[in-house]
Amino acid sequence: MERIYLDNNATTIVDPRVREAMDPFFCRQYGNPNSLHSFGTEVHEAMRLAMDRLYAGIGAGDEDDILVTSCACEGNNHVLKGAWFDLIRRGPKSEILTTPVEHPCVRNACAFLETLGARVTYLPLNADGVVDADILRRHIDPARTALVSVMWANNETGLLFPVRELAEVCRESGVLFHTDAVQAIGKVPVDLARVPADFLTFSAHKFHGPKGVGGLYIRKGRALTPLIHGGEQMGGKRAGTVNVPYLVGMGLAMELAVDGLAFEESRVRALRDRLEEAILAIPDTMVLGRGAPRVPNTILASFRGIEGEAMIWDLNAAGIAASTGSACASESLEANPVFVAMGLSSELAHTSVRFSLSRFTTAEEIERAAAAIQASVARLRAISSSYSGAR
Repeated sequence: MERIYLDNNATTIVDPRVREAMDPFFCRQYGNPNSLHSFGTEVHEAMRLAMDRLYAGIGAGDEDDILVTSCACEGNNHVLKGAWFDLIRRGPKSEILTTPVEHPCVRNACAFLETLGARVTYLPLNADGVVDADILRRHIDPARTALVSVMWANNETGLLFPVRELAEVCRESGVLFHTDAVQAIGKVPVDLARVPADFLTFSAHKFHGPKGVGGLYIRKGRALTPLIHGGEQMGGKRAGTVNVPYLVGMGLAMELAVDGLAFEESRVRALRDRLEEAILAIPDTMVLGRGAPRVPNTILASFRGIEGEAMIWDLNAAGIAASTGSACASESLEANPVFVAMGLSSELAHTSVRFSLSRFTTAEEIERAAAAIQASVARLRAISSSYSGAR
C-alpha cells in the first residue's frame, strides 16, 4: 500500500533538487567557512548564493540582516527574549502583545518572560479568527508596548493575519513588530518591501528544505541582544559555525518555493478544495476558517461525534498521514487554544483533524484520502456513544 502524506504543515519532504545541491558540502567541500585555507574559502560562493536567495525570497533589503538559525523556534525566542533584554528589563516599556493562537514556541517563551516580570497581553480575535488593525489599535500603547508578535499564517487553520496592516499600526506607534512566517513562505507572497515588519522568522523544512535550519530577518536599524554568544559568526549576532550544506539547501528551497507560488495558488488550492468538498459532503462536519483568507494548502475539519485522535489512527492504518487539530495528549484533555480563542466549544476542539497538502500531492492521493475519511467517519460514528445522527 502506497502511503499518502497530508501533514505538510508539520514538515515537508526535501525537494530532490535541494538534496542534490546540498550533497557536495558534506564530504567534498566540507571546510569550516571561517577558516582561512582553501577548504574554508571555497564554500563562500555557495553561501553567498544561498543568502542572496533568502534575501530575494522575502524581499529583504541589502542592508537588512538575515541570521541563519537552527529553526524558527530559535528565531522566535531570539526576538522575544531580545525584547526583554533590550527594552523591558531596562524599562520603561513592559509589555508584549501577541495572540492566543501563536505557535507554542511563542506562547511558551512569552509565559517564561512573564515569570521575569514582562507583561504579556493576548489580543482577542475577530469573527474571522484573526487579529485585525482595529483590535491592535485599541490595545497598543506606545509608552508601554515593547513588541507586537503576530504570526503571518496560523499553522492549524491556515488563516492569514493582515500582517501588512498590523505592521503599519506598529510603525505609526513606534513599536517593534515581529511575525512568524513559518506557515506562509511558499504558500503566499512574503515581501518585506511591502510589509514593514521589523523581525520575521522562517524554517526551511516547511518549504521542502532540510530540517534543522531556519532564518531570522532583522530590518536595518533594529538590533537584538544575541541569544547565543560565542564566535563572530553572523557578525557576532548569532554564534556557531554556519551549517553550510543546510544553508545551501535552504537557499535553493526558498527560491523554488517562491518560484512555485502560482502553482501553489492554482493546483494545490484546487486539490485542497476537492478534499474540502468531500469532507463537507459528510453530515455534521465543518471546516474552520472556510470563506476567510487562508493559505491554499490547509484544512482544519471538525467531525461531530468523533475523537480526532481516533480518526488519525484509522487514517494511519489506511496509509494516510494527517494530524489532530487538538492539543490533547495521552494524559491530557486540555482543549486546543485555537478553538478556545475562536470561541468554539471544547467538544469541537476534540473532533478536529488537519489536512495539509504540498506541491507533491497528487489528485489520485486526494481521491483516496477522501474515501478513507468517509469510511473512517462511518465506522467511528457507528460505535460512538456521543453521536446520534445528523443534526
